Amino acid sequence: MNKKGCLIAGISIVVFFLILGLYLMSIYNSMVEKEQFVKQKWSQVENQYQRRADLIPNLVNTVKGYAKHEKETLTEVVEARSKATSVNIDPAKLSPDAIKQFKSAQDGLSQALSKLMVVVERYPNLKANENFMQLQAQLEGTENRISVERKRYNEAVQEYNTYLMKFPTNIFARMFGFHEYPYFEAEKGAEKAPEVKF
Repeated sequence: MNKKGCLIAGISIVVFFLILGLYLMSIYNSMVEKEQFVKQKWSQVENQYQRRADLIPNLVNTVKGYAKHEKETLTEVVEARSKATSVNIDPAKLSPDAIKQFKSAQDGLSQALSKLMVVVERYPNLKANENFMQLQAQLEGTENRISVERKRYNEAVQEYNTYLMKFPTNIFARMFGFHEYPYFEAEKGAEKAPEVKF
């Protein structure tokens, strides 16, 4: 092979590896970007749950003024809030078990709040109280925000997981240590409306 042929072959090899390197860099950067998006969406889920937890002391204090003998229910709400706020998950360590633990703590708080709202029905003056009405509206709005943020988190997870599972990204994902993230799923039986008995 002559000098010119060797030069062309050398340039071709360098160009090939340069293109391959740029391709790998592009895949890696896309995985990082999508993973950060999932983590940001999870933070928004936690943010809305924290907002709900922050409203509860004011709600409890408002109810306490009207329903002094409902101490057990108020205590349950305070304890459930404490448990719910103590469960925090590092977005980098999201797993089905971690999400289940987080959801369980939040569900306990939701149940305690539902019980509190049943108690409130017994106090017409409390239901008419402006502070209570504002807090209740904020709490309802927060519940809606929680639902929206959980949906957005699941959408981000779906996009990220799908990207990781596609060929040849799946090979590079394993090579670089990227893993799938779990979905925030409803509990079994959640499609049925709860039965409230008085």
